[in-house]
Amino acid sequence: MTKPVTFIDGDQGTTGLQIHSRLQARSDITLITLPDDRRKKRAEREKSLNECDIAILCLPDEAAREAVSLISNPSVRIIDASSAHRLSEGWTYGFPELTHDQPMAISTARKVSNPGCYPTGAVGLLYPLVQAGLIPPDYPYVISAVSGYSGGERQAIERFEKQATSAEVAYQAYGLKMRHKHVPEIQYYAGLSAGPLFLPAYAGFRQGILLTVPLVHTQIPVSIATEQLHACLTQHYASSRFVRVMPSDESSALDRLDPQKLNGTDDMELAIFSDPRQTVLTAVLDNLGKGAAGAAVRNLDLMLQV
Repeated sequence: MTKPVTFIDGDQGTTGLQIHSRLQARSDITLITLPDDRRKKRAEREKSLNECDIAILCLPDEAAREAVSLISNPSVRIIDASSAHRLSEGWTYGFPELTHDQPMAISTARKVSNPGCYPTGAVGLLYPLVQAGLIPPDYPYVISAVSGYSGGERQAIERFEKQATSAEVAYQAYGLKMRHKHVPEIQYYAGLSAGPLFLPAYAGFRQGILLTVPLVHTQIPVSIATEQLHACLTQHYASSRFVRVMPSDESSALDRLDPQKLNGTDDMELAIFSDPRQTVLTAVLDNLGKGAAGAAVRNLDLMLQV
């Protein structure tokens, strides 16, 4: 039986290198990349893109759009790890845990767009609760998230690691122009009426994400019952291999969360913390695992099932 040919376009970036590392020893696919002297030549890329079975795009948004435009072979299937096509018509959102039917939608899709690392946590928390009517779609959501500096790709990695002794490494808020590219994605897939206020930051560790969503009970027209929120998330992810909802007795014993807890895995852990006045929803994941390369490989595995 012929092995499916998988081509990574952009295997020199952070996500591309991670995906290549995960796939290079696999015996069920034929993995193709281009050497340095060929990977920037348009004709070479176009040839590889049209001769593979599945193309994985690990490129900046504009380059990803260009790559898609170069594909004329209707048999080629695409996984785009950029944010270029997450809201585009004809693309399937590559978050298998979104709904019960999402794995099948991904497995049969021709074009799949990986979720963003932050939206994986935000949508993972909010979508089930909004759909169940336990929290309103029109609440003024504030999402705060801190990521390891590898979330900024090569430039951020070089800046942080060159300044390893500088106070600048400790914590840097960014996206303060309030136009972060993940906001429309979170709004759309979480089912919110408006874009949330999103406050991202990089910290002085290489990888890992801690994302929080606070809910102030007096500002929500529906009654917030922590037990119902927890039960909803637990039921939604009951069959998931990669998403765990922290048991209530475990979360109630904690007063801190480590954003690096799941580094090196493709897992995500959701938890709920509350008192009579407020509730905080939290997600921890590896931005290079569940938030990037792990998501792409999971989507590849689903697509190979067909």
